[in-house]
Amino acid sequence: MLSLQFIRENADRVKRDVLLRNTTAPVDRILQLDEERRAILQQVEALRAKRNTVSKAIGATKDAADREVRIVEMRLVGDEIERLDTGLNKIEAELKEKLYEVPNILDPDVPKGPDETSNQLVEVVGDLPRFPFAPRPHWELGEIVGGLDIERGAKMSGSRFYTLRGPLAKLQRALIQFMLNEHGRAGFTEAYLPYMLTEASLYAAGQLPKFRDNLYRDFEEDYYFIPTAEVAFVNLYRDEIIPAGQLPMRFVGHTPCFRREKMSAGRDVRGIKRGHQFEKVEMFVYCEPEQSEAELEALVARARSIPEILGLPYRVLALCSGDIGFNSTKTFDLEIWAPGQGEWLEVSSASNCLDFQAWRANIRYRPGGEQGVRHPHMLNASGLALPRTVIAVMENYQREDGSIEVPEALRPYMGMDVIPAVTA
Repeated sequence: MLSLQFIRENADRVKRDVLLRNTTAPVDRILQLDEERRAILQQVEALRAKRNTVSKAIGATKDAADREVRIVEMRLVGDEIERLDTGLNKIEAELKEKLYEVPNILDPDVPKGPDETSNQLVEVVGDLPRFPFAPRPHWELGEIVGGLDIERGAKMSGSRFYTLRGPLAKLQRALIQFMLNEHGRAGFTEAYLPYMLTEASLYAAGQLPKFRDNLYRDFEEDYYFIPTAEVAFVNLYRDEIIPAGQLPMRFVGHTPCFRREKMSAGRDVRGIKRGHQFEKVEMFVYCEPEQSEAELEALVARARSIPEILGLPYRVLALCSGDIGFNSTKTFDLEIWAPGQGEWLEVSSASNCLDFQAWRANIRYRPGGEQGVRHPHMLNASGLALPRTVIAVMENYQREDGSIEVPEALRPYMGMDVIPAVTA
């Protein structure tokens, strides 16, 4: 959330960035409500000062009639203060609601553009594989190795669900453990997190009110199923002051993620690339404002390390203003090549959210010395998302008979070098 003071002092920039995001936000209404709020506060302050002055005078007044007149006058003043307070409460409630609808400001380096077609390619790493045969997509490979069953997943839960079994289930688990270990060795503290969160937690992380239609909710209890571990990590220190000397704090965790994906027709329908339930290893950082730019670079490097170790070709994109997330000021996407589908698959978004979420979650920290408390900056990055990383391994390491070579880094986790073909 942008602070009211920031919007007041930087209204033109906030409006410009909203337009660059190709969206809308009630900035003018916020400014109007702010003016009304400050005007009422001045009236209330003046009336309270008057009441205090007259109240003292009443005590010193000896004339009973004069005293009674002043008492009646102060009752009227009290009624007016109560009326103004009621109006003030309504204004402040609407103001808070409107502030939740304003996205973060954009970093000046963010490319300008209306949608994903304006994202800028930063780098392509690794050569795209060449096969002496026509590479198969993962859904065909999954059938050949007997590990992917989309039909039975749909039977249990409907479209966009699937089951993994045998070596493919093991491959996903191996990737998760491998990624947690790699990030842990880099100094990230592993966390086990709740998979259901309260509405307050979703507001604090910036998921509500904007993304309400994309969330799964238990309507009998105040629980939302986690859309990403980022939301839980934001709320670790909600309404707290982090002691001096604790920052930066770097966390990593594995969770399922639940989202109401709006499935499009065409190639997105095939396979397991998009679904309502998926797994993800998430990295998250709390840091001092002066550190956040360097922390973003470090998060991107950590995300990049996974496909590099696995020997998977990938590319890095700088997201443009029209494609960047609501909470983020600057984002880099990581995409891995899937030769069986002939496309790049997004497996990570690394974002700097500045103090946007810290304001919403009321999180502060003590810098030490004589400085007062400040809001920390928060950053997040997938490290990486599944099942797309599973897809990339399957399609890049496939053999002509449909078997799948296991990347060397995963063999200690898998206990095998090859996932064999079991059907012709």
